[in-house]
Amino acid sequence: MPWLFEPFPVAALPLSDSDCQFAVQRIWCVGRNYATHTREMGADPDRDPPFFFAKPASALVFAAAASAAQPTQVPYPVATADLHHEVEMVIALGQASDRHPDSDPLGWIAGLAVGIDLTRRDLQADLKTRSLPWEMAKAFDHSAIVGAIGRPPLAKFLASKPKVSLHVNDQQRQVGDIGEMIWPVADLLRHLAALVQLHPGDLVFTGTPAGVGPLQRGDRVHAEVVGLPRICFEINALL
Repeated sequence: MPWLFEPFPVAALPLSDSDCQFAVQRIWCVGRNYATHTREMGADPDRDPPFFFAKPASALVFAAAASAAQPTQVPYPVATADLHHEVEMVIALGQASDRHPDSDPLGWIAGLAVGIDLTRRDLQADLKTRSLPWEMAKAFDHSAIVGAIGRPPLAKFLASKPKVSLHVNDQQRQVGDIGEMIWPVADLLRHLAALVQLHPGDLVFTGTPAGVGPLQRGDRVHAEVVGLPRICFEINALL
């Protein structure tokens, strides 16, 4: 049976150590998973259950390595005058979740990457003030920037508590380490899997440290989780 229109291409990310592609199914994000960021957003960092939101797979932008000749170009979005960066470690799932109490969520993970959750902060603030859902502040075009997926030895990598950082025009904006997460990776995945069935191809943004701030047209951003491929992108004034 013919399609009414041509289906969209599969959203995908490369693996850093292979010529295989990772087909992206869904993009999940956790809110306020670092106490420092929770405080800077005016909330209490007590260990309440994590909350989640989603971005469409069509929001994905693959960011080239920081060593690439040219940074990836990302358009400044419509409907905002206060675009913010949030650097995060991103989980790439290679197996479906299992709600059995003895299941180890780390076994669901295919790899990890550096990601940026772009946020229309002014729109988010307005929607929060009116007690309205703030999906449109998060789930917009080009709002999920992710680098190549690395596959380090997982338990050893997580135990090392790698540093997470972001620089704008060579000035440090954000820095922290994954040991500062309120909900570590395994706990985070268990909570999310209690709400939805997770599938191979799902990405999970794990939260951001303090220092989120505005991006302007022409800004160049470098982001890193030590031990994973670094990324670089530029907010393009012409797109």
